Amino acid sequence: MNEPRIDRAVFAELQAAAGADFVAELVDTFMQEAPAMLGELRAARVEGAADRFRRAAHSLKSNANTFGAAELARLARDLELGGLPGDVTGVDALAAAFDAAAVELKALRYG
Repeated sequence: MNEPRIDRAVFAELQAAAGADFVAELVDTFMQEAPAMLGELRAARVEGAADRFRRAAHSLKSNANTFGAAELARLARDLELGGLPGDVTGVDALAAAFDAAAVELKALRYG
């Protein structure tokens, strides 16, 4: 079995602190906004807009940490601190990590 993408203890702590209904709304919002953030990363890289790239990576990192998505947060942090990459490898890895985390977040949200 694969390692969980979402730390269940972090997610449960968030639900206990903020309430399950509010966390469900947060998950829904993240599911809607994260693809745009990934698009912003791609566009900023192509345009050479380092500050925009860093801000988008930072936003993804912060959101990932909120939900306990450690791998997603780590990859976003690497992009945030690494400057504009020469290729899309890191952004593609981040997008794949988001897709994997999203499956679990949706299951936790509706579970």
